[in-house]
Amino acid sequence: MQHLMLIAFLSISLFFPHPPCAKGADLNSDKQALLAFAASLPHARKINWTLTTQVCRSWVGVTCTPDGKRVGMLRLPAIGLFGPMPSNILGKLDALEVLSLRSNRLTVGLPPDVASIPSLHSLYLQHNNLSGIIPTSLSSNLAFLDLSYNSFVGEIPLKVQNITQLTGLSLQNNSLSGPIPDLQLPKLKYLNLSNNNFSGAIPPSLQKFPANSFLGNAFLCGLPLEPCPGTTPSPSPNAPSTQDSKKDFWRKLWENHRIVIIAIIAGGGVVFLILIIILLICICKRKKDGELGPASASSKGKGVVGGRGEKSKPEYSSGVQEAERNKLVFFEGCSYNFDLEDLLRASAEVLGKGSYGTTYKAVLEDGTTVVVKRLKEVVAGKKEFEQQMEIIDRLGQHHQGVVPLRAFYYSKDEKLLVYDYVPPGSLSAALHGNKSAGRTPLDWETRVKISLGAARAIAHLHTEGGGKFTHGNIKSNNILLSQELSACVSDFGLAQLMATPHFHPRLVGYRAPEVLETKKPTQKSDVYSFGVLLLEMLTGKAPLRSPGRDDSIEHLPRWVQSVVREEWTSEVFDVDLLRHPNTEDEMVQLLQVAMACVAVPPDQRPKMEEVVRRIEEIRSSGSGTTTRTSPEDKA
Repeated sequence: MQHLMLIAFLSISLFFPHPPCAKGADLNSDKQALLAFAASLPHARKINWTLTTQVCRSWVGVTCTPDGKRVGMLRLPAIGLFGPMPSNILGKLDALEVLSLRSNRLTVGLPPDVASIPSLHSLYLQHNNLSGIIPTSLSSNLAFLDLSYNSFVGEIPLKVQNITQLTGLSLQNNSLSGPIPDLQLPKLKYLNLSNNNFSGAIPPSLQKFPANSFLGNAFLCGLPLEPCPGTTPSPSPNAPSTQDSKKDFWRKLWENHRIVIIAIIAGGGVVFLILIIILLICICKRKKDGELGPASASSKGKGVVGGRGEKSKPEYSSGVQEAERNKLVFFEGCSYNFDLEDLLRASAEVLGKGSYGTTYKAVLEDGTTVVVKRLKEVVAGKKEFEQQMEIIDRLGQHHQGVVPLRAFYYSKDEKLLVYDYVPPGSLSAALHGNKSAGRTPLDWETRVKISLGAARAIAHLHTEGGGKFTHGNIKSNNILLSQELSACVSDFGLAQLMATPHFHPRLVGYRAPEVLETKKPTQKSDVYSFGVLLLEMLTGKAPLRSPGRDDSIEHLPRWVQSVVREEWTSEVFDVDLLRHPNTEDEMVQLLQVAMACVAVPPDQRPKMEEVVRRIEEIRSSGSGTTTRTSPEDKA
């Protein structure tokens, strides 16, 4: 009897299947699906997903919907996912709007249930090893689809024509073939089908896109590429008589208006010559100014990245050729999900122009904020450049006191670096900013905390970099401050890539005497620069050549020595520090450390490990300072 009941139950289940899980889907079902996905797909880097942790608050790569009831975004780029994508798992996340699994090692095909998630509007799977055909069950709500740099074959599904919300389609560098369908997509703004095996004529609806969208398809023709064979209209039988009539027209025009025509030609030649002269003057002036592209910043340092409508691109996009785009190299562990096109469309603000190039704050369309550094005068080749980027990335991943490098771009004309944006600003702004604008002077405890954090970070670079790695550009502009006023060291490891540096006169004060002669920074010259930085924090004066400014001293070590030639004195200290009682002894001790760092003979300067030890002793000495150490100081 029990067997009969079981058979009957199975029969009912077959003929009357359960309703789709989407109807009863909730955050818990999304959680189970994500755990099943992680368990079924090997990955090089551990994902912190567990049953006991909260999905919306702590799971890496997961963003929930605004109401917190479903998973809305899943971003797992470059975490070493390996093997075929499992079927019938991610498709259960029916509230998912953004899925990014780019830059992994996914293989086999794209499961139809993933491509058809109904709410999905952005799918990023570029730079994997996916193969097979593109599923025909693509979500009709897709706005951006990126399957580039895979091994997809076959034709573009005709159902792509039904995705009326599509604004971007990237299928370059696959093995797709056949004719390109006539995609009547009114919102399509970006298209790249290059480096495939497409053939035939480019359909009229896509001829508005640039040639770079279609390059690398040997059997593709039509605008904007070369005309297709046989499309040139043949002359009609009446052509000779038409040509004769045209000849008669031009002969009569010449006979009747010879003087006027000669005058017009002569005037046009003069105008053309004037334009050539103006162009040459502009080119010479441009070279003289040393700028590669048109200024994208206003007098306040603001500009717009790239292009919709009348928006202009910033300086760092000027040398990027269309065919070289979308080649940002992201490092493992980076959670950003954008390419160079997104970066060039971002709004940009110039943060500063330093020894190695111009730095921008870029805000992307999705709200992501990053810092982009456009390098100048790089002499390293691509291989050497990439190797140095790997070193910088490795050093930045293992210490919270350094700003990690997230991505880079290398081409013949442009070299870009992408970093996290660290608000609220730099140590220079905190020390020398306009007090009338609401700047609060840094107190003694904060300055010691910053100096210790920066010293630990530089010591980390020296020891973990193999003994010869240098920062090469230590200054207060390159010490960023977090919201908790912890030091974050930036701009390190770039000196090795540059041409023989021409130090800006305003920045000579940070350079060790031997570097001004040899032009080669060393770890000992880093110690000197850090000593100048300590003097800057103690005195409140910037080591810059700025005539007329009371808070700037070009040769800060020499000035301090002249003031305290016979005995240590409080006259050198920042007046904002003298308001704090019972700290003068500690200030004198730190001043001694700074003066040891700026010793003229390099071998008389301490190592950064010794500098760290001495600053730690200063913090632990004196009344009430033993409680100052905070968790971030232990990094």
